[in-house]
Order: sequence, then structure tokens, then C-alpha cells
Amino acid sequence: MLYAIFAAMQNKPSLYTILSPGLLNLYDVSDSIVVIIDVFRATSTIATALYNGAEKVIPVSGVEDCIAIGSKLNAITAGERDGKVIEGLQHGNSPAEYYREFIEGKTLVLTTTNGTKLLHMALENGASEVITGSFPNLSAVCGHLVQQGKNVILGCSAWKNRFNMEDTLFAGAVIESIKEHFTIQCDSSLMAEDMYHLHKRDLYSFVQRTSHWHRLAAYGLEKDLQYCITADVANVLPVYKDGALALQ
Repeated sequence: MLYAIFAAMQNKPSLYTILSPGLLNLYDVSDSIVVIIDVFRATSTIATALYNGAEKVIPVSGVEDCIAIGSKLNAITAGERDGKVIEGLQHGNSPAEYYREFIEGKTLVLTTTNGTKLLHMALENGASEVITGSFPNLSAVCGHLVQQGKNVILGCSAWKNRFNMEDTLFAGAVIESIKEHFTIQCDSSLMAEDMYHLHKRDLYSFVQRTSHWHRLAAYGLEKDLQYCITADVANVLPVYKDGALALQ
């Protein structure tokens, strides 16, 4: 019986959760799908822009790159630091800014503090595929991971390499949905699932206690934050290919 259980586990792909970009170098991502998670607000905004018809989203780490690429492609440039639009850019990181009448058919060049950094780190470390996830596209992410049947790394963007709750909660939501299809021998994944399971019935109240919520709510972004923890309101799958995130 034990041998049969072990054999079944061996036939399933593995799933790990990375709680911070500072831990990425401890994992082999070369044969894995890496899910970039930046709930407040980068990956929520990416899903929303593509759901509303954006042609593609180009994630960049630096402001100068954002401006240069935006100028070259006649694209929309966006980025914030400390809740404010960066000087020289046109728009911020709010999902609400990227409604269909505005973004449809356009390219968005986006720079963020945490999410774009982790995305480029995953690519540099040889990830076989990079996608982005947040509560607004939870089901699309889960369906893709099960369908592909590959090893998975759930990568939490965190906050300047420090652990945060909201990204880990999303990892837990993914794990709860797809865990039967994966071998999970990872304490951070078990913690993420348990935390989500404990709080999923009142997620809104729980995340209001987080440091990132307080930081962004101080800029009047409560509606943004509530949207970012609402499941499947922008249920598409952003996949990174040829320098941009787009729909398959």
C-alpha cells in the first residue's frame, strides 16, 4: 500500500511556493512553470488590462526602460512608487484605469516595485514558462497548471524581498484548488494552503490587517485592493512570450 502511494506521488509533477524573490535562488526553476504573484496590484492589473482587450503588457524593471519602450512603440506607460504615478509615466498601477474603452487594442508598458523584478529573475533562471496570477484570474491559472502537467513554482513577489500575506494567500488558493494533481512536499505551500483555508470565508477582513493594505489604503486605494482579492473578475491567462505578456 505504501509503495503504491509513493509510486503515485512520483508520477505527479511537483509544486513549490517561494515566499519572496530573495529565496528564488534556492530552487531549480528550469523545468517549471513559474507563476508570478503580485496581488497588490501588478498581476491584478495585468490580468485586467488583457481581459479588457489590451494587445500585450510589457513588464520592465526600470523607469527609463519604461519610458524608452513606450516612446518607441507609441504605447501607454505606467508605474508607481509609494502609491503615486512616477514622473515621466502616463498612468499608475490601478486596475480601474484599464477599462475596455481605454485599453482595448493598445500596448501597456508597466514597471512595478516587486512583480516585474521576480518575473525577470525567473526568466534569467531558465523557467520553462512564466505566467502571472492573482485572484481576478484564479481559475484560469489553476486550469492551465493542471492541463500542462508540469512542475510548478508559485512565486510570491512579496514587498522588497519581505514576506507578505496577500501573495501567500493567493498561492494557498491555487494549492487548495489543484493539490490533487501535484506532489507537494513543501512547508511554505502547506502554510499557504492552511492560511487560505482558515480565512477564505472572510478574506476581505483578514487582508485589511496586512501591512501592504495599510500602506496602499493610506493613498485612498481601498476599492483597488478589494477588487484585487475578488476571484475571477478578469479570468484570463497572461503568458510571457517574446518580451511581453499576452493571451494565448
